[in-house]
Amino acid sequence: MEPTSSRRTLLRRAATGLAAAAAGRTILEGGLLPAQAAPKKGAVMQSGSGLPIVDTHQHLWDLTRFQLPWLSDVPKLRRSFVTKDYLEATAGLNVVKTVYMEVDVAPNLQVQEAEYVIDLCMRDDNPMAGAVISGRPAEAAFRDYIRRFRGSPYIKGVRQVLHGAGTPRGFCHQPEFIRNMQFLGDLGMSYDLCMRGGEVGDAVKVLEACPGTRFVLDHCGNPNVQDPAPHWKENISRVAARPNVICKISGIVASANPKSWKTADLAPFVNHCLAEFGPDRVIFGGDWPVCLLAASYKQWVNALKEIIAVRPEAEQRKLLAENAIRFYGI
Repeated sequence: MEPTSSRRTLLRRAATGLAAAAAGRTILEGGLLPAQAAPKKGAVMQSGSGLPIVDTHQHLWDLTRFQLPWLSDVPKLRRSFVTKDYLEATAGLNVVKTVYMEVDVAPNLQVQEAEYVIDLCMRDDNPMAGAVISGRPAEAAFRDYIRRFRGSPYIKGVRQVLHGAGTPRGFCHQPEFIRNMQFLGDLGMSYDLCMRGGEVGDAVKVLEACPGTRFVLDHCGNPNVQDPAPHWKENISRVAARPNVICKISGIVASANPKSWKTADLAPFVNHCLAEFGPDRVIFGGDWPVCLLAASYKQWVNALKEIIAVRPEAEQRKLLAENAIRFYGI
């Protein structure tokens, strides 16, 4: 058991296995009101059936434009994944809108990444309606960097993954990091917490110090489905007790056994998060193409639908689309 292993370590192992075989501060009132609403982009309805889906964790990367240093450890994903590929992967699933999630490009390319996805949001040939961009909140230059996007209706938030080798435990407790989390709240932007499964409890201090900032806990707190970190359940409950955070039901299939995983392997993690956060504070994320380490996009969606099938349709609609539309203003 390695409770402090980074998510990327899990992804690398999975890939190896495959190769071998105010408005901004209104947290709960009015249903998680967004900080700023983007112009409503026309829904890109695909041929298919079922409830509409808003994917709040859409990765894209074009390796002719961007460098992603971490891909050197994940050969299965070491190619471009662009809009055309995403549309093919989601065909027939009724994915009507998406929110782009930053992909940890080389730091000197962060502005270009943001400009790239703003352009996609403005176009009508794809479902992207908003974006969470990369940033380094512990750095002194962060405020100048993020201010340039203050007026964009498409930039909804920021993320820096907190499970890499350069981000030790407690990284998010640095005074500058906390101050810039508070600044994001002033700008009406959210922050995605993507941390090691064994360190989910570290988020509590950040949430308490930044009551005016809206947070998203990515990937159900990154449990390793095959070997969850000790106290993951308790720490999810502690995080969920804070009103300024929601949970993204995403990512967990990537740590499942790529050869033999079943829906029942994912269900305890999904159900615990749904129970602790409640029907109004959960959103769906596809985490494609990372999910390909263990499952296709359709397999992940179908597994989640199987897990939530016993719940009222109104709750299913909230998780799959409605909560995201409110939270991000899309």
